[in-house]
Amino acid sequence: MEAVKKSTDSLYTCQDMCRCVTDALLKKEERTIQSCELQTRRTRSLNAPSPIQQFGPCGRIMKNSAMVMTIQDPASQRLTWYKPPLTVLVIKKIRDDSVLSPFVQLVKWLITEKRMVVFVEHSVLDDPLLSNQPGFNMTRDKLMPFREGKDDLTDKIDFIVCLGGDGTLLYASSLFQQSVPPVMAFHLGSLGFLTPFEFVNFEEQMINVLEGNAALTLRSRLRCIILRKDEATGKPTKAPTSLLVLNEVVIDRGPSPYLSNIDLYLDGKHITSVQGDGLIVSTPTGSTAYAVAAGASMIHPSVPAIMVTPICPHSLSFRPIVVPAGVELKISVSPESRNTAWVSFDGRSRQELKHGDSLRVTTSIYPVPSICAQDQITDWFDSLAECLHWNVRKKQRHLDELSDLTRSHSSSNDTLDSLDRPDTLDS
Repeated sequence: MEAVKKSTDSLYTCQDMCRCVTDALLKKEERTIQSCELQTRRTRSLNAPSPIQQFGPCGRIMKNSAMVMTIQDPASQRLTWYKPPLTVLVIKKIRDDSVLSPFVQLVKWLITEKRMVVFVEHSVLDDPLLSNQPGFNMTRDKLMPFREGKDDLTDKIDFIVCLGGDGTLLYASSLFQQSVPPVMAFHLGSLGFLTPFEFVNFEEQMINVLEGNAALTLRSRLRCIILRKDEATGKPTKAPTSLLVLNEVVIDRGPSPYLSNIDLYLDGKHITSVQGDGLIVSTPTGSTAYAVAAGASMIHPSVPAIMVTPICPHSLSFRPIVVPAGVELKISVSPESRNTAWVSFDGRSRQELKHGDSLRVTTSIYPVPSICAQDQITDWFDSLAECLHWNVRKKQRHLDELSDLTRSHSSSNDTLDSLDRPDTLDS
């Protein structure tokens, strides 16, 4: 009996061991499948994939509570109003008679149909041609004029409408040096890369936006601070100048015939010295402006980055670079430079950068919320195709067409093979 009991116990033990081994193999296989799923799984997102925090059995990224931040997927960013917008700023392209009629239609509709308070530039009301527009004189007294540089629009505007080209959006950005209201831009200019809306059915499109049915593209801006210091003493000579730009800040040699010699620092470290006509520091939105003309790549506006592009560098190897959006760039005139430099912000506020002065550039926390006509991806690629004719070329011929050409050529006698034949040579 004891022998039978021992054999039974050993049988149970073997079965338990087999079961444990089987369970372990199943768990291992399940972990392998899960790992493969993690490696191949893709989500509909404009963000880069979040990296695994563990490296091997022991290594991992040290957690720093001060650096924890939440990033929303740009593809899910949509406009919502927590209260109905009551005030709207309408910016019209200047010195363009074709915009007058759409401008009058829009402001009349906003005042009569939507009961909104409409702000316009004071210089717009001074246009004598507006008085000839039907019905404008009745609307004129209901408009709220403002003057740039004198009237502060902060916390007064709920919504911005631009009528014109890309310059109207850049101008709207310059009016708000902190938080910017949502911007709806209608294409009534010459290029219209940043203006996705057509004015034909503006009422329907405006209603959709005012009801919150629209996608948003958060266009990052650059905060630019000029520090003025005396070269000899190193003491500040003026209060710092701070500006926000949507496209780019340009540092160039100005009227001097000499090469500019500019020192570039990244987070306090000297990166390089730029010898050439100058330097462009642009946002992703500005990468399709002056930067692309200087040889830079085009960056989608939802990518968090800063583009650094040299202007005609005196070096064959100086290529444009893209740096993370969180870094701080410092730009100053090199002590060995023969001349000073000049800086402009979105093509405005041009001023001289002397020896001892420095320009600090970093990404601002105040983006421009640009309303999309369709979505972030479609609008951008439509603009690339329509405005810049990106990748436009003739289609390659089909193989059938090529074979027809080959047959027609092979029927002729003027070929190398026919010349090599003896009978052809004898004749």
